[in-house]
Amino acid sequence: MSIQSYSFSQAAWKRLRKNKAAVAGLFIIACAILVSLTCYLIAPDTTPNADRQIVEIQSCKPGFQQQFLKLPKENNTAHTSFFKKIIAGEKDTVVYIPVNSYSINNDSVTIEKYVDEGVREIQHYPVRQFGKDSLLLANDIIIKKTFWLGTDKFGRDILSRLLIGTRVSLSVGLIAVLISLTIGVLLGSMAGYFGGKTDTIIMWFINVIWSIPTLLLVFAITLALGKGFWQVFIAIGLTMWVSVARLIRGQVLSLRELEYIEAAKALGYSNTRIIIRHILPNVLGPVMVIAASNFATAIVIEAGLSFLGVGVQAPQPSWGLMIKENYNFIITHNPFLAIAPGIAIMILVLAFNLLGNGLRDALDVKGKF
Repeated sequence: MSIQSYSFSQAAWKRLRKNKAAVAGLFIIACAILVSLTCYLIAPDTTPNADRQIVEIQSCKPGFQQQFLKLPKENNTAHTSFFKKIIAGEKDTVVYIPVNSYSINNDSVTIEKYVDEGVREIQHYPVRQFGKDSLLLANDIIIKKTFWLGTDKFGRDILSRLLIGTRVSLSVGLIAVLISLTIGVLLGSMAGYFGGKTDTIIMWFINVIWSIPTLLLVFAITLALGKGFWQVFIAIGLTMWVSVARLIRGQVLSLRELEYIEAAKALGYSNTRIIIRHILPNVLGPVMVIAASNFATAIVIEAGLSFLGVGVQAPQPSWGLMIKENYNFIITHNPFLAIAPGIAIMILVLAFNLLGNGLRDALDVKGKF
């Protein structure tokens, strides 16, 4: 039994590798997972939720460059551990002031602060405020930043919020799929295996949920649970289990009449053991395919909810929320602010769909080994 299972998995992996589209989708997903795990290490803005607001440079185009004076805060925050930085970022210990030019004397720093196009302001700061020797100040307190994807209407770095938003999209997909698989597999296997009244009641419940528009049901659950990060995950997961349950029920119906199931019953195995040990392992292929599809669907639904204001709430970065905050720039001078998160959603959803199609072909038991 183990040799046959091993041979099938090896053959499935071989077929999957031959599918270039599926491999490309798998590569994009792997890159997205890596980005989501290391986003606070690679993002230019490492503050929590990439929420460093510099209003003077709001709505700047991709590739914009600006010099900044790093002015120490009066109450510096405590040191953030490496582990905590990976999870939630670290607060800034300085204030970033955009400058056009600067000069350093023995006892003061004079800057020409950038306020807006054509608007300048001269400011002076004593050297002792920086706590450093004046000879060392230029390289230490003046930096130049490049905003590769521009800034939003609050002056936040779009690239940083896009990278951290990857974590939100993958998290909502993962949790929603886990919830939908748990409920769908449980109810679908019970309906298919036991049949009779159990099947009738479960199928009636499935049909009722199926008849309600997905977005409307998500709205109802979201309003009941409240707006927030975890609430939207649960709401999406509770609406996606129906397709899983219908699929599992059909698979179990075809398997429960096979000889090895009859033999397991004759040996006195419990129904729970038969379902878990002998039936469910043989329906993992279709489950993996629908899980990939539901992953993509969850990402799109989360983006739609955030765009409508009932999903992830600001300042937490979500691709749908980023589109909502910047969509008015589409018809003005900087459409890329809204196009960038839209492209990210499209690429990640396409990757999961390509992988799902590849898994469907690779796990086809009728295929050649």
